[in-house]
Amino acid sequence: MNKAATGFGYFHQGFQLAFTKGIRRYVVLPLLANIILVGGAMYYLFANLNAWIDGWLGNLPEFLAWLSYILWPLLALTILATFSYFFSTLANFIAAPFNGLLAEKVEEKLTGQVVSEEGMLGVVKDVPRIMAREWRKLLYTLPKAIGLFLLLLIPALGQTVGPILWFVFTAWMLAIQYCDYPFDNHKVPFNDMRMSMKQKQGKAYSFGALVSLFTSIPILNLCIVPVSVCGATAMWVQEFRDEYK
Repeated sequence: MNKAATGFGYFHQGFQLAFTKGIRRYVVLPLLANIILVGGAMYYLFANLNAWIDGWLGNLPEFLAWLSYILWPLLALTILATFSYFFSTLANFIAAPFNGLLAEKVEEKLTGQVVSEEGMLGVVKDVPRIMAREWRKLLYTLPKAIGLFLLLLIPALGQTVGPILWFVFTAWMLAIQYCDYPFDNHKVPFNDMRMSMKQKQGKAYSFGALVSLFTSIPILNLCIVPVSVCGATAMWVQEFRDEYK
């Protein structure tokens, strides 16, 4: 693979890698977890979306009622992104050991070097540590997500500024979520991983923004987890790996 110059390029690499011979078999379990959880959530969401948005816009002051034509699509995208982010996070939590294994095999394919010789046995042994890492990510995310959710409940301000801030937040958190798998495979501490990502925020945000966008698109969002793991691993190999040799 040629070096990608942007986060968009790494996302594109993720699509290529996810369907590459030798990698496809490691995509199956993360894909199944995502199909079951995200697919079910999307079915429930589309059954209730109109009622939720109409109720939300009903809280606007009368003199701002004209904004409803602009805010309806913004709120729809925000709700889609929120649902998709929440259930993707849940799917990632459940499938974290297999996402880590997928990241490991992608790195080996890109570098030609073995990351771990233990394979599935190593995954089983590492489950407690991997789950602790997922909790660490959740604790980092949750206070910020709650703050933004409360902002969304504020009439007028929440419906205008909230969706933009939520999209930016989601882009960063998805970059953290998926890039953490290859970092964690090399036992890089969570805070060190965040600091490394901040050094290349443009690539992190553009990668996360594209993941967020595709996570909100029905059907396509069902395969986004393994694609994102593969793309984030390509970013690790080409942007961060040399820092931790």
